[in-house]
Amino acid sequence: MKRIALTLALLAPLASPAAAEDDGLTLMERGARLFLEGILKEVEPAMKDLQGLAEEMEPALKGFVDSMGPALADLLGKVEDWSAYHPPEVLPNGDIILRKKMPDEIEEDTGEIEL
Repeated sequence: MKRIALTLALLAPLASPAAAEDDGLTLMERGARLFLEGILKEVEPAMKDLQGLAEEMEPALKGFVDSMGPALADLLGKVEDWSAYHPPEVLPNGDIILRKKMPDEIEEDTGEIEL
């Protein structure tokens, strides 16, 4: 019982409206801010590693775009409606094919999203 009374006595100042606000923020807002700051501190090393990886990959990605960009643009120009095709399929010999769907397999786009 003494522990409960002591705990309540220590927490009473925090329950007051003046203590609940810091720079105009409520206790919930301060808690959310501290939570997000904690997450950012935890993620910061991973983000630095990711930045280093991106810098290492940049020349290779630029080379890929330079070499494959025109071919992909040509392919995009030839295909009118991507929904009329099945997903790409890799054959055992390594060839990649795009099979066209039959007319009864093609769904009409109504513009509505089914939830």
